[in-house]
Amino acid sequence: MKFILEIIGFNIESCIAAQAAGARRIELCDNPGEGGTTPSYGFIKLAKQVLQIDVFPIIRPRGGDFLYNDKEFEIMKSDIQVCKNLGCDGVVFGLLKEDATIDKMRCKTLVQLAYPMSTTFHRAFDRITNSEKALEDIIDCGFERILTSGFYPTAMEGKENLQKLIAQAAERIIIMPGSGVRSTNIKEIAESTGAVEFHSSAKKMIENNMTVLNTNMNENLQQVGIDEKEIEKMIEILTQQ
Repeated sequence: MKFILEIIGFNIESCIAAQAAGARRIELCDNPGEGGTTPSYGFIKLAKQVLQIDVFPIIRPRGGDFLYNDKEFEIMKSDIQVCKNLGCDGVVFGLLKEDATIDKMRCKTLVQLAYPMSTTFHRAFDRITNSEKALEDIIDCGFERILTSGFYPTAMEGKENLQKLIAQAAERIIIMPGSGVRSTNIKEIAESTGAVEFHSSAKKMIENNMTVLNTNMNENLQQVGIDEKEIEKMIEILTQQ
């Protein structure tokens, strides 16, 4: 199949289920409520032990913006080295300057540190101001792909911009649509943009397995899981393209 479907894995069971459903790559993350932060050492290590598909941990030391101080940058360097030592196939990160331009110097440093792992510039890209220049800057940094929703909350809303980015990229870098990608729209996104890689959470909420709860806490203790049937549907649709 010429198409690649990447699935976000927020826990080990979701990663295993995504692989069984046919996903080709896992973006390994912690903290879904903050849009994903760097997963733990133990999570990365076990994912590499039990998965046969590519594992790409996100390198994001905290939620919030993508402007990192010197200490946070050191954390990112250390986490990339951990991923390399554990045999990860790639890493996902993105750094901006105060004026919402690409932090080329630091990005180049991390790309070089990550080699030979693949590198994806994540949706920090959707927060930039000049898309044409930012794309060229990211290519110059040596990234292999960009995860983007086309500067809108979802890839469906940004599909016209995604098509323009893919045309500008001219096969020098992969533009991977993500955010809100589901079986109900992946065909339209693929046809309208010309993308060959797609990123989806295929999210569903998993109920807690506790038999006794303290009702005074007023919480349900749900966790984010993945919908295997949804992944299978998306792959079936892409296979027919």
